[in-house]
Amino acid sequence: MTGHILIAHDLRSTADLALRRATQLARQHGARLTLLHVFDPKLSQGERERIEQSLDHSLTQFAPPGSQLRLIQGKPAEGVLEQVQQSGADLLVLGAHHQRHELFSGTTLDRIARRCPVPLLLAARDEDSAYRSAVAALDFSLCACTALHQACLLLPSEASIHALHVFEPQKNAAIAEAELRTQRALIDQLIHDEALRLPTTAPQLSHEVKVGSILRTLQDYINRQQPQLLVLGSHGRSALSQALLGSLAQHFLHKAPCDVYVVR
Repeated sequence: MTGHILIAHDLRSTADLALRRATQLARQHGARLTLLHVFDPKLSQGERERIEQSLDHSLTQFAPPGSQLRLIQGKPAEGVLEQVQQSGADLLVLGAHHQRHELFSGTTLDRIARRCPVPLLLAARDEDSAYRSAVAALDFSLCACTALHQACLLLPSEASIHALHVFEPQKNAAIAEAELRTQRALIDQLIHDEALRLPTTAPQLSHEVKVGSILRTLQDYINRQQPQLLVLGSHGRSALSQALLGSLAQHFLHKAPCDVYVVR
């Protein structure tokens, strides 16, 4: 259940886009919303006051009544992660970035994503209606399964989520065909078990297994089907430690084709 949403705002227009998405989700779930800005300690008092006025305007224009504004000083990644912990938020929302000079670009976004203890939603679409369609990259990792489950709880009942498992075959054709049959059976069972865990109000859940490379296959699906949301485990099928960010999640966070929902 989403009860408290933290939206980290960096004064860009895409951050207002993220605020609109956070507002939609807050209203859908009856959740509290806190708008956070981390400012440079070197800023003058006048600059801080102008930032506060700008953010207060965004909060008044987009956020539901009762939403809070919080300004702290420090480094962006550390400040955001600290506030996630202290505020008790269960969802962090950021705006997608497209240029290197922006506040949440590059390593700052990576630091937040790899250490964020709650699901992270990167808003890339200029849209604030409820989600209707999502695709989830699914493998046999606990992380990917958790991401699928959390997404099913996030989306409204009238939405649909398509779980996509990509099988990368061996060179030996006979072995590859046997492995493909096995993986299809395992994914069928996994989805069946997951559906039993979901409430009756969960969105429609479908699945398939495709053969190919995970990145290209997922990108092709997104290009064809145009889902509003991409659901990823933060370190999925790789053997990376909890401290690292999986290459698939990292790729789509930096080149978001739609909104991206990342779960550890």
